[in-house]
Amino acid sequence: MHPLTARPLRTDRLDLLPLRAEHAREMAAVLADPALHAFIGGAPDTPQALRARYERWEAGSPDPAASWLNWVVRLRDEDRLTGTVQATVTDGGAAAEIAWVVGTPWQGRGIATEAARALVAWLDGQCVRTVVAHVHPDHQASAAVASAAGLTPTDHVVDGEIRWRRGPAG
Repeated sequence: MHPLTARPLRTDRLDLLPLRAEHAREMAAVLADPALHAFIGGAPDTPQALRARYERWEAGSPDPAASWLNWVVRLRDEDRLTGTVQATVTDGGAAAEIAWVVGTPWQGRGIATEAARALVAWLDGQCVRTVVAHVHPDHQASAAVASAAGLTPTDHVVDGEIRWRRGPAG
């Protein structure tokens, strides 16, 4: 498998920019609301801790069979970062697990949906056949994003989250 790399993506309102360590300071502010962690657990990172995480992500997966692809989501009309989307591509490039997060001040504006749709469309263009996401059963907003991105819920539960899936059965 030739590892995939994140490339800039553009939608009507958003720029999805490959995540870099230098995004950490602004993203720490975007992700600072403790309520944002209600479904995903943990607590907001300091800018230093987030920078260290972003440096690890930027270095790429230690597993040569997996590609870590991470983007920051920039809302063009506000010239601000508002969240992230990510994909871990495996199975020889045929499968991806995706995730998204949008800072509390920008939620409810369709940003996560627009970014997730762009990500799934890009993955389609890379010949990724199966896309999955894991959504907490009580997180109705994330379930709506998954549905809008073309995924459907399954009966499979992983760590208390429902697996949503798009692609061939298997």
